[in-house]
Amino acid sequence: MTIHPESVPARGTAVVTGASSGIGAAYARRLAASGHDLVLVARRAERLRALAAELTGQHDIRVETVVADLGDAGDLDRVARRTAEDDVELLVNNAGINGYGPFAETDTALLEKVLAVNVVALTRLARAAVPGMLARGHGAVVNVASTLAFAGSLPPDPLPVRAVYGGTKGYVVTFSRTLAAELEGAPVRVQVLCPGLTATEFHLTQGQDPVAGDVARVHDDGGMPVEDVVTASLRALETGEVVCVPGLVDGDAVERIAAAEFGLRSSSTSTLAPRYQNAAQQ
Repeated sequence: MTIHPESVPARGTAVVTGASSGIGAAYARRLAASGHDLVLVARRAERLRALAAELTGQHDIRVETVVADLGDAGDLDRVARRTAEDDVELLVNNAGINGYGPFAETDTALLEKVLAVNVVALTRLARAAVPGMLARGHGAVVNVASTLAFAGSLPPDPLPVRAVYGGTKGYVVTFSRTLAAELEGAPVRVQVLCPGLTATEFHLTQGQDPVAGDVARVHDDGGMPVEDVVTASLRALETGEVVCVPGLVDGDAVERIAAAEFGLRSSSTSTLAPRYQNAAQQ
């Protein structure tokens, strides 16, 4: 696992999407405790206001709340403009929806929203943040994916039915790793966080509408506590791990994926592989 010893930006503003509960709210609490001003983005106004009141009551920081649906182009424009401002040192692209269900049966509009939130919004906000970070000489982007990004060949049950969701998280992993390589040596770090099952309310809805109520809940499946997921991410930012998998004991597994990818890329030749040659001759 590649390590680039650098420190997390200690101050400045952190933009956290999907901040009204779960992993996003846990990031907000940890970053507030470390002195970051915050821009908290989510769809649920009451939860954002309650979290902002909690954090400003406990810490000497500023908290802005932006009520926005990142699947809506106008809302995304507003958040992107704020993310591009000069005070932003950290972007946590945590917002995401699952759209779980059989591909041939799930509503097309829901699948399009999964793509809009998990891929388009994440990319747009990273694009808004990175140029300014490079110009100022410091910054970091954390993109939240999932271990389901690595589960493409595994059938559902006990895993969810997830063709589009898994595809979007595969994009997040590849995008983040490739961008991190592009920025190697630059003063801006990129991390992709890949939690497994996490104790949030994520599985309580497909994502078309947020979970109702002002109190955060946890789905019945349980999982790793959100505080531990965020601890892993922030520690990985300090050590420079690009791919952070909070429950992964064998850190070298990521390097083995990279080695397998190198083997696949080495097949980019002008010669047809032997197993296809007989079929071609027929």
